[in-house]
Amino acid sequence: MAKKQKKNQQSGGTPATVALTAAGIAYTVHAYEHDPAHPSYGEEAAEAMGVSPDRVFKTLVAEVDGELTVAVVPVAGSLDLKALAAAVSGKRAVMADPAAAERTTGYVRGGISPLGQRKKLRTVLDDSASAHATICVSAGRRGLEVELAPTDLAAQTGAVLAAIGRA
Repeated sequence: MAKKQKKNQQSGGTPATVALTAAGIAYTVHAYEHDPAHPSYGEEAAEAMGVSPDRVFKTLVAEVDGELTVAVVPVAGSLDLKALAAAVSGKRAVMADPAAAERTTGYVRGGISPLGQRKKLRTVLDDSASAHATICVSAGRRGLEVELAPTDLAAQTGAVLAAIGRA
């Protein structure tokens, strides 16, 4: 079962929680024991927290017309690359090289957060997020999720809402 904690203090938090705290955004941190053998980071998070997979969102980094772009979609589905490209007025999207995604965001694969990235990337949040009062996204480390209102996530990241996920 996941542990629930109140807001992280400025010191000791991840860049994601530090950014949320600095912005005055309400959030809850959920920590769980990460199992390296689990086949899916996102599904593992949903199971460990006892949260429906449609409320847990994964952060994917894609390249749209050569520019790195963050896509935030439910872990229960997958990313529609054509829809992502269209959402940012691009022509072609492909998944980014994992090393480039890690280097640019400052996070490791499986722990990439849409918040507090080393370099702010344009972000698209799947519009299904708006059906929930709160959603969970990576807090910047495997085994650590942050729960917050989707409107706060969109505001903090400058995200565009669009139908980019598919079941």
